[in-house]
Amino acid sequence: MNIFSFDSYADELDETIASMRQKEEETQETISNLEKQTKETQDAIKALEGEKAQTQSNVTNLQSQSNALQSTINGYNSKLNTLNGEISEAEAAMAEVSSEIVKLNNELQEAQKQERERYEALKKRIQTTYEKGGTQGLIRILLESGSIQEFLTVFEYLNAVVDYDQKKIGEYQALQDEIEAKKAVVEEKEAELDKYQEALDEKHDELAGLTDQVKGQLNTTNSSLSSEKNKLANYDQQLQQLDAKMKSLESQTAAANAALAQQIADRLALTKEDTSGSYSASADELTWLAATIQAEADGESYTGKLGVGSVIMNRVKSSAFPNTIIGVITQNMQFASYRSGKVELIISNGPNSTCIRAAQEVLGGARVGDYLFFMTQYWADYYGISEYYMIGHHAFFYRWVTKPKEEAPQEQQPAPEENNESEQPQEAPPEENNQEENTDNGDNEENNDDSEENSD
Repeated sequence: MNIFSFDSYADELDETIASMRQKEEETQETISNLEKQTKETQDAIKALEGEKAQTQSNVTNLQSQSNALQSTINGYNSKLNTLNGEISEAEAAMAEVSSEIVKLNNELQEAQKQERERYEALKKRIQTTYEKGGTQGLIRILLESGSIQEFLTVFEYLNAVVDYDQKKIGEYQALQDEIEAKKAVVEEKEAELDKYQEALDEKHDELAGLTDQVKGQLNTTNSSLSSEKNKLANYDQQLQQLDAKMKSLESQTAAANAALAQQIADRLALTKEDTSGSYSASADELTWLAATIQAEADGESYTGKLGVGSVIMNRVKSSAFPNTIIGVITQNMQFASYRSGKVELIISNGPNSTCIRAAQEVLGGARVGDYLFFMTQYWADYYGISEYYMIGHHAFFYRWVTKPKEEAPQEQQPAPEENNESEQPQEAPPEENNQEENTDNGDNEENNDDSEENSD
């Protein structure tokens, strides 16, 4: 009866553990999906930021182009204003020359009129004197002269009259020639001014056309600039949405990790696994283990280094974690020093001899407790871990069991980053160690740590 009861209890325990493992797998799948969504969101943010940077570059270039076009338009407008002034001056000069030509034409017409009148008067006088005869005829006047003296006087008078008329006609002809010469000069000047004004008008039209063309380019550029600025605003809005999504995914992932940690803790509470013993590691695994110890505890005591190595090897031996050293170290959301590239950087340079020695001791079976988790004391208290053991700056514990918080902390810390050392519901960066890094000849420190380990 007792054997049956024990067998029944064992079967029931196995079923319970199997059910709990199933839930852990489902939670792991949830975490994987959330991580996939996070990666996709990160890629989307990166792509959008690239497009935003390109658009920002376009905005800068278009703004420079717009400024240059506006400067060109301002230059054209300045030249147009100057040309308008020159055209106005040319038009005023043309008006003055045209007025002078009109005046000269009037003078010429008056001189021509006087010439014609003088010529007609002389012609009429000659006709009267020489052709008609009678009492007014020249022969009649001469024949009626009482003496030679009177005859000569009359004859000289008549010659003087004719000479005067001829002189006046000559003067009017000379005046006409002078007016014609002035008119030719003025007309030549008018032609030059007209040609100059035409050149100014052509230049004005050309500049006006260029101004209109550049204004069209400016409108097109400003339209493109406005469009690119709208794109920037849209990118900012999309990035805000993606940022909110990222925070939501991080919160969900943290919650899922917390749930997974609690599930593992509940399962481990049912059975106590034996994680002791040595491990036959390859040279590559030894390097990975030593590099991770150095990345996580280079500023800690030798016991602290053994503690980090112990957590890694206890996980390798535990059914709750991967069963290889590299698998444990590279397990998702566990060791931030690996995700940041620090572990692989140390591997490339080679871990120091102290961390190699600590790794060898842990692989040989040395353990500083059966702990599966470690973090700084601040975060252990922040998450309310019920039981932990401090080694240096790290709090070590076997199960993730929390106690209710009596009251919220008065000062909120920034959103914690993922802890390098353990599974936890929120990412928490380890506090900076103020201790100096251990060197290969730190024998005194090692001895002190051994006494601390013995007192555990």
